[in-house]
Amino acid sequence: MSSLASWVPGITAVRTYKRSWLPRDVMTGLVLSALLVPQGMAYAELAGLPAVTGLYTSILCLIGYAIFGPSRVLVLGPDSSLGPMIAATILPLAGAGGDPAKAVALASMLAIFTGLIMVAAGVGKLGFVADLLSKPTILGYMNGLALTIVVGQLPKLLGFSVDADGFLGELVGFFAGIADGDVVPAAAAIGLASLAVIFVLGRWLPKIPAVLVAVIFAMVVSIAADLEARGVKLVGVLPQGLPQLTWPAVSFSDLLPLFGGALGIALVALTDTISTATSFAERRGELVDGDKEMIGIGASNVAAGLFQGFPVSTSGSRTAVADQAGGKSQLTGLVGAGVIAVMLLAVPGLFAALPQATLGAVVIMAAISLADIPATRRLWHQRKTDFVLSITAFLGVTLLGVLPGIAVAVMLSVANVFRRAWRPYQAELGKVPGMRGFHDTKRFDTYSLLPNAAILRFDAPLIFANSGTFRESVRAAAKRLPEGGWVIIAAEPITDVDTTACDMLDDLVADLDRTGKRLVLAELKDPVRTKLDAYGLEPDIPEDRFYPTLNEAVRACRDATGSQWQTQVREGTV
Repeated sequence: MSSLASWVPGITAVRTYKRSWLPRDVMTGLVLSALLVPQGMAYAELAGLPAVTGLYTSILCLIGYAIFGPSRVLVLGPDSSLGPMIAATILPLAGAGGDPAKAVALASMLAIFTGLIMVAAGVGKLGFVADLLSKPTILGYMNGLALTIVVGQLPKLLGFSVDADGFLGELVGFFAGIADGDVVPAAAAIGLASLAVIFVLGRWLPKIPAVLVAVIFAMVVSIAADLEARGVKLVGVLPQGLPQLTWPAVSFSDLLPLFGGALGIALVALTDTISTATSFAERRGELVDGDKEMIGIGASNVAAGLFQGFPVSTSGSRTAVADQAGGKSQLTGLVGAGVIAVMLLAVPGLFAALPQATLGAVVIMAAISLADIPATRRLWHQRKTDFVLSITAFLGVTLLGVLPGIAVAVMLSVANVFRRAWRPYQAELGKVPGMRGFHDTKRFDTYSLLPNAAILRFDAPLIFANSGTFRESVRAAAKRLPEGGWVIIAAEPITDVDTTACDMLDDLVADLDRTGKRLVLAELKDPVRTKLDAYGLEPDIPEDRFYPTLNEAVRACRDATGSQWQTQVREGTV
């Protein structure tokens, strides 16, 4: 049983559940359901699917995570950041007719693929793949995604639709629709009013469920003013009953594009889940197991896909509601799923009078919460290269599309890692008055150097990509030294060495020996030294070129050359 419980955390949750938690969990679940229903419908339409599929998805993913998810507080469900990615994957495959049944089948298979990828990654302990998206590229991607979603929802907010592809096409179509008089005044009024309610309550009364208030307000106005007669599109009566277990009927030719889309969705969902789980776990003094989180969210996606749902992720806003309401366990999610199920069985017309414009307002406010302009501004002041990465990822999403945008974000993150490994920070070390040890001379105006030595530090593993950079730096330093001079490498930051770099070091030692100079390494870590020995260099780097500490290497250099420290004053300083 303990072995099974390690794979199915829900077993442990049931065995350790405290009866005193029940009232709070039930109440939190009821509060949560008020947010799950309108957001589920809104995000389903954002993904290009019927509104009811958002409710099907919410039910099954909440049940799936309660069984397989390790966190007590995380809440899963349809997500605004995944909606455009789902639409970008399935709509081109659904055909010009936009058959809803085919779109649902494609989205369900997409959820199954996403879930299987995440379960496989969790079992394979590949949680580190979340690191493929750096903070600057995530910021840029989310900012671009927020702008794309807002522009795509603006026509719905004003009561009309735009038949266009891509950010620029939708932007042009939006302004063309306004110019052509396509705006429905009543829809625009209720949409903008709903937007204002959500914004005002969220800003000044955050404890009040702003989305629920806006939905109730919009339905009351819709019934009282008969908005449907004024040309306003309503949600209408939802199909009665619960979803059936089905295997999505998808053609073989659609599987590869769906799998490609699932990879991008899985990466975004994983990154979002790990960051959200870590944030809330820290508040509760808990630890996050990234691999188990992947299995939990993966199982939730598979469950949703088998019951006419679409891919899901962790929701920061819904998790915050559950946390603030005092939820103690995943029973809150099960209560929320139960409320949605009862609604579909007993009162499918509960939200029939809800204007589509209000759903557009819900999505727009969720999209705005994705953007983080202050953090982007901080990047400009902190590190210009990171700011450029963020803006490039932003442009990738807005100009190329959501799925290409995530590919651009990943490539930028990987390229930035490679750039830093290829051109790592290098320093020449010296003595600084009043300070012990050796320090980067670039950071001080007054310092001391040995005329017969250059002490260099290379802040990166030594690999094929940067071995040439290292070699040229050493040769340049050796060229400045008189005959008999030493180039001393402060090698502690060199945490690895590959075969290319190993051969380069061997050749470099011999080259400097021929010119009457000496290359030595100080504080090289034992595992790296072991690799040098294991590579079987011909000839081996002499044993006397290695020193356990930098102080010993410098002392040996001074004894051999008779050098004395000489004070240097940086040019332009007094």
